[in-house]
Amino acid sequence: MKLLKTLTLGAAALGMAVTATAASAFEPSKPIDFVIMAGKGGGADKMARLMQAIVEKNELAGKPLVPTNKSGGSGAEALQYMKGATDPDHTIMVTLNSFYTTPLRQPGLKVDNMAFAPVARMAEDTFVLWVHKDEGINTFDEFLAEVKKRGDKWVMGGTGKNSEDNIITDHLNEAYGLSIKYIPYKGGGAVAKDLAGKQIQSSVNNPSEALGFYESGDVVPIVAFTNDRLPMFPDTPTLKEEGGDFSYFMQRSVVGAPGMSAEAAAYYTELFREVYKSDEWQEYKSKKSLMGDFVSQLDLADYWEGQIENHRTILKASGAIK
Repeated sequence: MKLLKTLTLGAAALGMAVTATAASAFEPSKPIDFVIMAGKGGGADKMARLMQAIVEKNELAGKPLVPTNKSGGSGAEALQYMKGATDPDHTIMVTLNSFYTTPLRQPGLKVDNMAFAPVARMAEDTFVLWVHKDEGINTFDEFLAEVKKRGDKWVMGGTGKNSEDNIITDHLNEAYGLSIKYIPYKGGGAVAKDLAGKQIQSSVNNPSEALGFYESGDVVPIVAFTNDRLPMFPDTPTLKEEGGDFSYFMQRSVVGAPGMSAEAAAYYTELFREVYKSDEWQEYKSKKSLMGDFVSQLDLADYWEGQIENHRTILKASGAIK
């Protein structure tokens, strides 16, 4: 892993040093395979399709981005697909935290995160605890009391098994002595829909996934798993305000397939830098409560290293890995 990391970081450093010329040295010669490691309708899917639209509208790339959802195995399908990409220079992927957790949970995949080309972190997404309005719950204390009363009859829906939503659910169970049953879905859109339809009792959807049902009055935000209150939900306290010691964020990044050339990585970094600077992206970040600055190449690789170790600690504590 250290050797692979060294090679990857070396390629990233080369890309940074020659960004201006490398971006012009590489131009895509065919449509770009734009993999989304989550199902349709969730935060990653919405983000990817917005980025595709921004690139197309502003004519930022000579060839189109072609989105493809690969949600199987909590992102394992997407990771394996990227690992086996036959044309790394034309294969990129939108990631979430399963980029870290799935290789940790499934070592048999033999996926090394640091072998991927670090292109761009576009944001960090946030998490909010939601319940249906008909539950009559408006505070975290009321939530705890009702969930304790119902035991494992209380169901939390989330995207993927042992994923971000599962990690937050495990924390609530362990920290507050709850028995919430977790049900994995392929995407956050389906989770939000089933909460609005009262098929499940709660979710920890990203704001972008639950926003439509919040605006229609079907779901209620209880706490945010952030360090500060979200501007979109100024009356919703953070878990830390409620006495908890936990916050959690999800990367919204673009990565290149293992084996991508330094020239191609530099090209995509500059492409997504332009997307990040666009009015459309900045408006989306604001409206969907996305946080974080643009991060690329060496800095993004360093960010991955820290997040991998953080998730290794979280998964060990929950018993998901040894």
